Amino acid sequence: MLRTMTNHRILLADDDVELAQLLRDFLTRDGFDVVLAHDAESALAAARAHAFDALVLDVMMPGRSGLDALRELRRESPLPVLMLTALGEDIDRILGLELGADDYIPKPCNPRELAARLRAVLRRAHGEGAEALTDLRNGPIALRAASRSVSVNNQPVALTATEFDLLVLLLRETGRVVSKERISQSVLGRPLGPFDRSIDVHVSNLRRKLGDAPDGTSPITTIHRSGYLLRQLGDDA
Repeated sequence: MLRTMTNHRILLADDDVELAQLLRDFLTRDGFDVVLAHDAESALAAARAHAFDALVLDVMMPGRSGLDALRELRRESPLPVLMLTALGEDIDRILGLELGADDYIPKPCNPRELAARLRAVLRRAHGEGAEALTDLRNGPIALRAASRSVSVNNQPVALTATEFDLLVLLLRETGRVVSKERISQSVLGRPLGPFDRSIDVHVSNLRRKLGDAPDGTSPITTIHRSGYLLRQLGDDA
């Protein structure tokens, strides 16, 4: 039985042909429309030629790696990306997030978890299932709800869907500490794992894109053992 919110078009890139076909069959039964690619070049070509709602991208592929493909894709597209990483390869996960992946899932993966992660990424990309969004502002940082866009000092800032939702949460809680546990649940849609550094990397990416406040420090402050805080900024910051 197909689920009502799906029929999203997914590009799945993995050089393991048998695994890719198995994942496609499961996701198709779950209501997704899945197109397969088996190397980075084919994945990039497909992403450029056709409209997809998300990309599931394996890190280790022959020739160019999935990380190379992600790096190139992010120069031209905000397409939501879920990385497939080898179990225990923390460096690949962190690098993938730093390059702009929205989330990752380790291989071998449970197809049900893959489907759940995909839905979470898609909800973030389309602003679904969250508290009604309104325009938000903190000093030079302006977030516009209708266009899901962000600017700093009137200059547009390109954010991934995950970074956008992270900024929404921090803006709504300006001046208050937001725990990593809450960020993980609200932004990633899952509990914070004991060794999960995803939140730290997404915050680092957001810091870099927002730039510094006039005092030369980031608007986002790390509160040791607690979480993160977006400082109240003056209009001239």
